[in-house]
Amino acid sequence: MAKPKRANAATRAATPTGGASRGKSKRKRNPWLRALLWTLVGLLGIGLIGIGGIAYAYVTIQVPDENADFLTNTTSVYYADGKQKIGSFQVQNRQSIAYDQMPQYVKDAIVAGENRSFWTDPGISPTGLMRAALGLIGIAPADATATGGGSTITQQYIKVMYLTQEKTFTRKAKEILLAAKIGNELSKEEILGRYLNTVYFGRGAYGIQAAAQAYFKKNASKLDLGESVALAAIVNLPGRLDPATGDNAAADLLQRYQYILNGMLEMGKITQSQHDDIYYTLPKFPEIQAGSQFGGTKGYLLKMVEKEMLAKGFTDDQVTGGGLKIVTTFDAKAQSAMESSVQKGIKWVAEGTGVKASSLHPGMASIDNATGGVLAIYGGADYVKNNRNWATTTTRTGSTFKPYTLTAALRDGWTLSDTVNGNTLKLPGATKPITNAGGANYGRVSLLTATTKSINTAFVDLATQLTDGYGAILQAANDAGVPTAEGWDAVPTATLGVPEVSPLYQAAGYSTFANEGVRRAPHVVAKVIDLQGRTLYEADTTGTQAIEPDVARDVTYALEHVAQDGTGSRAAALGYPVGGKTGTVYYTVNGKPITPAIWFVGFTKQITTAINFVRGDSGTESLGAKIYGSKWPAMTWLDYMQKAMDGKPKLDFADPSGRVSTQTPSASSTPTASATQTATATSTPTEKPTPTSTPTEQPPSTPTPTEPNPPSTPTATAGAAGGKSDPGQSGG
Repeated sequence: MAKPKRANAATRAATPTGGASRGKSKRKRNPWLRALLWTLVGLLGIGLIGIGGIAYAYVTIQVPDENADFLTNTTSVYYADGKQKIGSFQVQNRQSIAYDQMPQYVKDAIVAGENRSFWTDPGISPTGLMRAALGLIGIAPADATATGGGSTITQQYIKVMYLTQEKTFTRKAKEILLAAKIGNELSKEEILGRYLNTVYFGRGAYGIQAAAQAYFKKNASKLDLGESVALAAIVNLPGRLDPATGDNAAADLLQRYQYILNGMLEMGKITQSQHDDIYYTLPKFPEIQAGSQFGGTKGYLLKMVEKEMLAKGFTDDQVTGGGLKIVTTFDAKAQSAMESSVQKGIKWVAEGTGVKASSLHPGMASIDNATGGVLAIYGGADYVKNNRNWATTTTRTGSTFKPYTLTAALRDGWTLSDTVNGNTLKLPGATKPITNAGGANYGRVSLLTATTKSINTAFVDLATQLTDGYGAILQAANDAGVPTAEGWDAVPTATLGVPEVSPLYQAAGYSTFANEGVRRAPHVVAKVIDLQGRTLYEADTTGTQAIEPDVARDVTYALEHVAQDGTGSRAAALGYPVGGKTGTVYYTVNGKPITPAIWFVGFTKQITTAINFVRGDSGTESLGAKIYGSKWPAMTWLDYMQKAMDGKPKLDFADPSGRVSTQTPSASSTPTASATQTATATSTPTEKPTPTSTPTEQPPSTPTPTEPNPPSTPTATAGAAGGKSDPGQSGG
């Protein structure tokens, strides 16, 4: 078969396919050029898609909830003057301040150190982002990663306030988008102000205000140029640039400090002279105060404030992170005076008894009668070491409970001139008698004398004759402001101080007498102010007429006699009209005398103060034998009250009521000092004092309240009290 002939040019030109039209005009294209073209088209498409995606992400991304901890502000607690600070409560140590309260030096230094293009950039730095990206894949050094050198001030704020600290592309992408978005929504001033209220400066301080106080013990508005630059330098690496951590840190800080000063000079924010004057020397950093915020005696004050705030309806979040200003009732001078006096008291008791000072636990509380505000309190030496507040811990009260029996009797129609049996007595059904100190008998004595000399048998006899029974004694104590606690049983020994009361509430109860029966709840929070300066809470100090005025006046009159002529006569050296009562808790175990608590509670017209001494972790170990409330507690009380009352006017208590007795027969209706009878041991008890016997204190023949050390021998006769091992009595 013949081979097909190749068509010639003429043949091709004649064919209907139109091949002639493609002939010589078609050019062969370079395949590399075609590949490049398609690559560019592809990249453009991807770019357009990417831009669209970024735009879509920008529009749709939601600003997340702010990190809760960074919304908190430190709550500060102040003494009553509202100026001297006691301490603070905080989630983070932060105190936000307004932008215009921040020194210009601080603003300029932060910008010079962290982001010199801050005022002109869009909130992100392209070169910084490149360094960050390289750092994330391990090419760039660590200090150029997303957490080191790739962030603007806007990004740093976004990262802290809205994101986490993880080193991922996802987190970084969110940071960039949010920085761009917030950069468009907020002014530069708003961003910088928020950043300065948020950034961590070390030493637990978040924000410039907390940092200024942590490093320089002043408000941010008072920072000078050098201090401002130093804090701006520390922000870069707080853990490594705190000069308190050593010379190396100080040297590194100086280098960063000089870098910022140079930047401020280049930016025209400071003069050459300002630059040169401080360039080679860091500012002086005050010594750091060591210890927990609850360390020392102030811990007890702060915990009482915290507890009361919660009781008043404030939440934990408000207390610890609400940025509140809490003005307390505590008086700084009174608090200092109390701490000093208690230390003297501890020394007196330790030297006088031979027990270790470290085993003693005095509790002391002082109340402003006009308001119910707690002026000072001593709960212990160091809250961190022992968080039991001995001023709010209850213990048996001894004879300091007797005024409530007197109150119940006066309510029942008795007067101070009515008489009761002051001799040893035996209650129906009892196997052991009630006795007085050393078995002394007093015969018939007036209620005034019984109170002045703290005669146990007289008060038990009185208690047995109350119309409403022993429960009337407990009710009188409740009405005075003393809450029910352990040992509050309606039994004869209630009058002798078996019921437990804390020093705080014993002071509150006696304060009601000083106020002519008006009860004001003891409190430690006077006022609460929020960040905007609004008063959120103010204590109600109006009080309630809880005890009849005439009854309260007569109880006060009797307690004045105790402080002038009776067991509490040391208090007379105060030089003010004063009332008070001693108390000694005493009992025997297997024939061994035990004294677990000694008390003195006293008041002027303005201030009521209570103190007791207990021993051991339980507060029930014996202080020794032959020690009494009329001695060291009264001495400690006097030492404190001389300072607390300094400069105050001498105010008299109201006269006694002159009430007419409903008892038959009745003595003179108006009590006078002549009603006091002298004790005479004219009879001998048929039995020796038993474990339930309760002697009473007698006043020293010559009060020596100003002596620097306790006398070598007791100045009062012993008192007996029941222990928890038997039905017991407390007295003296």
